[in-house]
Amino acid sequence: MIGIGHYLVVGAILFTLGVLGIFINRKNIIVILMSVELILLAVNINLVAFSVFLGDMVGQIFAMFVLTVAAGEAAIGLAILVIYFRNRGTIAVDDVRQMRG
Repeated sequence: MIGIGHYLVVGAILFTLGVLGIFINRKNIIVILMSVELILLAVNINLVAFSVFLGDMVGQIFAMFVLTVAAGEAAIGLAILVIYFRNRGTIAVDDVRQMRG
């Protein structure tokens, strides 16, 4: 039988992969955005697992709010990347760091 521990292990693995994706790959912004999405997915798995374990719907409702914010973050982030690519011709992280003022 699958218990809450299994869900927590899957969430921990996804969270670790997301953090490693951010720290290991600092060249590609799209991979960094996907790593942030993995972290948010891990949080959602934990929220739903604890919600079912405790018999309360609050965790599942909060997970829906997190999914909504994640979708907005992905849409806005990709729109900014498209506009930046049109202006600069590249989306390398090193070039973005030059914009600091």
